[in-house]
Amino acid sequence: MSPRKIWIRVAMVTLLALCGRSLCAADDLARVLSELDKAAANFHTTSADFEFDTYQTDPFPDKDVQKGTAYYERKGRGFSMAAHISEVNGKPVPKVYTFADGQFKLDDVMNNQVVTYKRASKFESYVMLGFGASGKELAGKWDIKDDGPETLDGVKIEKLELVAKDTTVRKNFPKVTVWMDTARAVSLKQVFDEGQGVSRVCVYFNIKVNEDLPADAFKLKTDAKTTYQEQ
Repeated sequence: MSPRKIWIRVAMVTLLALCGRSLCAADDLARVLSELDKAAANFHTTSADFEFDTYQTDPFPDKDVQKGTAYYERKGRGFSMAAHISEVNGKPVPKVYTFADGQFKLDDVMNNQVVTYKRASKFESYVMLGFGASGKELAGKWDIKDDGPETLDGVKIEKLELVAKDTTVRKNFPKVTVWMDTARAVSLKQVFDEGQGVSRVCVYFNIKVNEDLPADAFKLKTDAKTTYQEQ
């Protein structure tokens, strides 16, 4: 066989292998999104304890650790989220972040102040990421790469790399990696690349799905002296 024919045969085999790999990856992603569609259809509520570790490398190394409990609820197309932060860097610093009806709010309990972020509706896909989102919703907001199955804390998960289609979201979060339990439509871990040497690692545990949530899960702790601000 001539060198030219050998080269052509090698090239063809390589091309077929690459095409086969791409088709398998596409099939795997389609399967994962289908599993999320099924799980999301039965998703109503989730509660989970969390630890958010924010790392900074520039201009100097730093680490910020927040701990608390998160709540998620879906009613039809409506989605609500609350993150009750109880501890920051080992000290009690109560704060409550909520997202509901397209509004993102911060209840700074120690300063008795509520801040409403008026332009936060674009970040709904980030807020609901990994908790009750269907495969169709994820694919509509993110370009997705399936990195394959893994086991995390004894749970079979799928590792997905996400890049936001919205340029505003992508500017704030160039890439997001999630470890999804597709059977329950929840994520056990998330890593947000926030750019400029900053990343956030979010770990969730004690996850409870479709159980009753506390009556005050999405309520802000306000009184007559609470001040309000918009940004």
